[in-house]
Amino acid sequence: MTSSKADRKAALDVAAWMFNIVTSVGIIMVNKALMATYGFSFATSLTGLHFATTTIMTIVLRWLGLVQPSHLPVPELIKFVICANLSIVGMNVSLMWNSVGFYQITKLCMIPVSCLLEVLLDKVRYSRDTKLSIVVVLVGVAVCTVTDVSVNARGVLAATIAVWSTSLQQYYVHFLQRKYSLTSFNLLSHTAPGQAASLLLVGPFMDFWLTSKRVDAFNYTVPSVLFIISSCSIAVGTNLSQFICIGRFSAVSFQVIGHMKTILVLILGFTFFGKEGLNFHVVLGMILAVIGMVWYGNASAKPGGKERRSYPVVERLQKPVSSSDSKAVEEV
Repeated sequence: MTSSKADRKAALDVAAWMFNIVTSVGIIMVNKALMATYGFSFATSLTGLHFATTTIMTIVLRWLGLVQPSHLPVPELIKFVICANLSIVGMNVSLMWNSVGFYQITKLCMIPVSCLLEVLLDKVRYSRDTKLSIVVVLVGVAVCTVTDVSVNARGVLAATIAVWSTSLQQYYVHFLQRKYSLTSFNLLSHTAPGQAASLLLVGPFMDFWLTSKRVDAFNYTVPSVLFIISSCSIAVGTNLSQFICIGRFSAVSFQVIGHMKTILVLILGFTFFGKEGLNFHVVLGMILAVIGMVWYGNASAKPGGKERRSYPVVERLQKPVSSSDSKAVEEV
């Protein structure tokens, strides 16, 4: 029975990762074609449309009875939406104000920041092998993605906001699911409407500030609209798979294994958009990153590889604790 449960969990874990990788890489490729081919450069507004589509999906699922009612306190929801929106806007502004190399370094910084949050807030302890595997992943991705690096004060500020807000948002996904016993569908049904409304309200102004173009003045042709619809449809899976993966694992694991998406995007880019930029350093970086990801998976799964103390979902009543009761504390 134990072996069967372990096999089932492993199969579901792999399915969750594959779901996230396929949808994430798919939306990147669709958005790249949408922006490069049709000039639709309104990233914040497009993200608002993504969450609006996700909101419609959650409403339909609730109406069909496939998502059970749940509760999330409004203060928690507001904090999550603020972190999530700061993450989206911060990453867009960071990309505009920084060089591509520094932007890639910014994305890599999310792993150590996520580790720090888990150490401080969840009292997580990492083994030496787990720490070393994370370093190998960081070095590998840096070698194959970081090129020109130029730094300026406002770019550093935008990058700092992007890194911390993204790390907090991803930590919060895991925290809220565990604290309030929410499924991925439940949490998404609570957060998507707030993100959709706020991003659709702020998005056009943010995009005009970043691109000096108005989203309502864009030449919406049939092919471009079809790409927008495709992007929104895939985004539903991307948003859901992110919540599933972080809920099943952690923000750090999501960041580490998630860099596999970066490697796949590079490979697909070289395959479909030309081999310019493909050299020994890029190949070496890819190999190092993959080795680090496999090492991290093995190291963190071993006893003592990554240990955390669970926080209670429900407050316990004040009563004497017997020795038999003390053994019933759940370990995560």
